Amino acid sequence: MSELRRTPLFQAHVDAGARMVDFGGWEMPVQYSSMMKEHRLVRSKVGLFDVSHMGEVRLRGPKALEAIRHIVTNRMNIVDGQAQYTAMCTEKGGIVDDLIVYRVADDDILVCVNASNRDKDFAWIQEHNPFKGDVTVTDEGDQWGQIAVQGRFAPATLQALTDTPLDQLKYYWHTAATVAGVEGCIIARTGYTGEDGFEVFTPADDTRTVWDGLLEAGAPHDVSPIGLAARDTLRLEARMCLYGNDITEDTSPLEAGLGWVTKLDKPNFVGKDALVAQKAAGIQRRLVGLIVEKRIARHGHAILVDGEPRGVVTSGTRSPTRGDNIALAYVPRGYGRPGTQLQVDVRGRIANAVVHKGPFYKRDY
Repeated sequence: MSELRRTPLFQAHVDAGARMVDFGGWEMPVQYSSMMKEHRLVRSKVGLFDVSHMGEVRLRGPKALEAIRHIVTNRMNIVDGQAQYTAMCTEKGGIVDDLIVYRVADDDILVCVNASNRDKDFAWIQEHNPFKGDVTVTDEGDQWGQIAVQGRFAPATLQALTDTPLDQLKYYWHTAATVAGVEGCIIARTGYTGEDGFEVFTPADDTRTVWDGLLEAGAPHDVSPIGLAARDTLRLEARMCLYGNDITEDTSPLEAGLGWVTKLDKPNFVGKDALVAQKAAGIQRRLVGLIVEKRIARHGHAILVDGEPRGVVTSGTRSPTRGDNIALAYVPRGYGRPGTQLQVDVRGRIANAVVHKGPFYKRDY
């Protein structure tokens, strides 16, 4: 058995009494106090997440922007300082990963990839780089730490540590910054919780300095570190996909509700032909949100139509914010309209479910 990898903040988690678990080969904090308390803290105040296990891939060269446009599904018509959410697909249209692409300059592109896919994504981008002579692809994952600051008091917490005017940083924009005296950071107004907030890229060796600074700066707002358990319930309430659960190489972005980041009218990109053909033939299943009565549906539970298994749950939990049971699931064509009644086989017991439109939670500020 290979040894688990650790982020630059491992000791900080241990010092804080976190319960550590194996998460995709990384030793990560699942919770510090309780999932419910941490979840509600992010919804009402502000929380800190160690996301240093995420990967960073850098494309540099005169055709870096053209290269990433060829590799991902979104248009990438972004300017310096802007970011864009997108997917990266196989030639058959399956999702290799979902990503955020940051344009530092037209010859300098930073790609943030999911932790479980770091090595795979780096190899994929290298292999499918159409301008190998003009664009270098570098794995910078070990050079960066990454901290997410999320919640209504995230701006106040982070602003105390930087001269960068955060009120001028729009959603899905980023900027170079000094944070807690640490130079060479990148602040991005992005997140995975449904709240306002930021993701701060830090030089790996200085990550603890920024983390401790944020805990101190956020103390007036009851800031707390947040574990993976609450991160999962927060992202599910916001209806954000989790790679390996809701999206995989066996699902296409058109099936997964990611058609909005899949621009079939852009010039050729990896997987385009397969996706164009899939759309022309008709999408046979779709990822939908469900409200499930009485029981909690979990990953792998069958969706029943007229008593027959016709789909599958990919994520499910009891919503701490709403107080009911929510899930994401693939359902067959014709059964994805909001209000459609379905059933879920929850370990041999049948639970009624109804298709829900949009996120399960939207912030009120």
